[in-house]
Amino acid sequence: MSIETQKLIVGSLETCDLPELGIFGLEIRVDTGAKTSSLHVDNLSKFQKDGRPWLKFDIHPDAYQTKKVITCETILHDLRRVKSSNGESEQRYVIQTTLKLGSDQWPIQITLTDRSDMSYLMLLGREGMGDRLLVDPSTTFLLSN
Repeated sequence: MSIETQKLIVGSLETCDLPELGIFGLEIRVDTGAKTSSLHVDNLSKFQKDGRPWLKFDIHPDAYQTKKVITCETILHDLRRVKSSNGESEQRYVIQTTLKLGSDQWPIQITLTDRSDMSYLMLLGREGMGDRLLVDPSTTFLLSN
């Protein structure tokens, strides 16, 4: 068995879950050209809980039902400077959570940002894929969640 057959084959668009955040059925763009993964959030705020920095934010997981809002709270993992696709650099909060793609799941770091001008709320970048995935850019939605 080659190493490639042990990897999950995905299309350029997939559906994932972020179960620790209560987010399910989120359509994502799988982008091997992006280093980091990012998630569009609204109403982002930082607060202290048990002496540690936490983040609170809202997400509209269904672009067609914008009235549905999920409010998430999670520990702030890091603060990182990220260069976006338009070449601009910005400081972003980083969270660590579990990504579920098909029947596989693993820990992932995600930057939080404003992706309102993008078609998909989440971008899965190379660091989030690790050595687990092979991407077939000619297809979409190969996995069913």
